[in-house]
Amino acid sequence: MGIRSWAIENLDEKAPDLFQRLLSKKPEMYLRYLESVVYALARKGQGVIVGHGSQILLREFGCALHVRIHAAESIRINNLMKQKHLSREVAQKLLTKTDREQDGFFQYAFHVNWEDASLYDLVINTQKIGHEAAAKLIMDAYRSDQITACSLEAVEIIEGLALRKEINAVLLENNIQIKWLDIEVLKKGEVTIKGYINSRKEKDKVLSIVRSIPGVTHVEEEIGTFSHLT
Repeated sequence: MGIRSWAIENLDEKAPDLFQRLLSKKPEMYLRYLESVVYALARKGQGVIVGHGSQILLREFGCALHVRIHAAESIRINNLMKQKHLSREVAQKLLTKTDREQDGFFQYAFHVNWEDASLYDLVINTQKIGHEAAAKLIMDAYRSDQITACSLEAVEIIEGLALRKEINAVLLENNIQIKWLDIEVLKKGEVTIKGYINSRKEKDKVLSIVRSIPGVTHVEEEIGTFSHLT
């Protein structure tokens, strides 16, 4: 998608600070790309997505099983000390920092508390259950009739969401203000754009950009310009 890896790493589950939000469209653009990728992966039907707001983005996607795995802070610190060969003090500071950044990301991107149990289908305390039993619980739930009976309609909805998010991201990347535009993917590859844009020239640019995006087969528009309102 033409985004440098360091930029993605800097955004990864971290909320951009106030100056980034005021002075740049990049955080919003990256978020739209992130959402698009999550939807595109979900459409493939099999895979594991770790974090990245997937429990929220795929909340209505019946094919997805949302799992939260947690343990007491002391256990997490001990695990981090072993994995990264850190002192207890450094491990505790790192854990606090990453938890704070993750919380900030969810508040910025989705306005929710990522610890809300209602976001998950299965919540497992590995401190008590253990890793082997936890893995078995997850696989048993994954093979349940409710998850495996995912419909073609659900997959098509996800496909449309992925394309819509990519369109939003590409427009933002091209410095197009999208807050007055309503973009929908009604059928496979068929896009409808309604709303207002600054000028006829910018409207033509929007249509040209959207039509050039892979996966877009047809564009219907009802776009007015603010210049006609004055």
